[in-house]
Amino acid sequence: MSNFAFNNPAFQKQDPRNVATYPGAAGGQNAQTASLAHAGMDAAANAQLEGMYAAPPAGAIETDRMSVEDTVWKTAGLFAILLVTAVVGWVWTLGGVSVNPTAGVSMLPMIVGALGGFVLAMIITFTSRKKVRPALIFAYAAFEGVFVGGISAFFELLYPGIVVQATLATVAVVGVTLALFASGKIRASAKMTKIFMIAMVGYLVFSLLNLVLMWTGINDNAFGLRSVEIMGIPLGLIIGVLVVFMAAYSLVLDFDQIQQGVRNGAPRVYGWVGGFGIMVTVVWLYIEILRIIAIARSN
Repeated sequence: MSNFAFNNPAFQKQDPRNVATYPGAAGGQNAQTASLAHAGMDAAANAQLEGMYAAPPAGAIETDRMSVEDTVWKTAGLFAILLVTAVVGWVWTLGGVSVNPTAGVSMLPMIVGALGGFVLAMIITFTSRKKVRPALIFAYAAFEGVFVGGISAFFELLYPGIVVQATLATVAVVGVTLALFASGKIRASAKMTKIFMIAMVGYLVFSLLNLVLMWTGINDNAFGLRSVEIMGIPLGLIIGVLVVFMAAYSLVLDFDQIQQGVRNGAPRVYGWVGGFGIMVTVVWLYIEILRIIAIARSN
């Protein structure tokens, strides 16, 4: 009985066309060539594996999943639309301005932008759970831009330089909030969110009441109840500062929801919803700061 060690193919009878693997054997040159070719194939395979490991991870486009980077680009695109239509709203508002700064001002851009933005915001908010429609979000950004441009032009006529002041203050608040969130120093919590929601409802009730009093002529002050002074300080300034903190926390909620969407592997299209949420909050913050500065300068 033969030794099982010899069952190794190296010790079996081979076809004459096969070559030995040592240089002194017949046909050794061909053997070396085959060996080098095999080594080359191994090197190519190893290089391919190393390239795969060194390559950046698959992005949102490849995975069709939501990512922070993709959401940032979507948000930037929405703000680009807002800025373009804000210019339209600004020019539309100031069209035909006469010697009297407010005589030829058109209020139509503010009204159209506010109503269109509100309606679209409601539709987007209540339908995005089932289906995200980026076209509606684009339209919202356009209407919101017309509103922002219109109201900015109006306040700029009354208080020159106010738009630059409000813009810089808004950028500062957004930047600080983002930095604190990115560093982990501030996070959304259930308790804070509950307080935020209660404060939000109270603020909405106050705003609606103030609007009714101004429309009916019961309070004919420029800013309604916000013009009432408490210990020499306009109520609008006190409420305005609190609302800025509310808007900053709303930004934290927006950042947190985007982060959760990325962690949960949400579809990439939901990046538009994240950008929509940030835009709503930033516009709200800008309008509040614009009003705070106007109240302070008018006082």
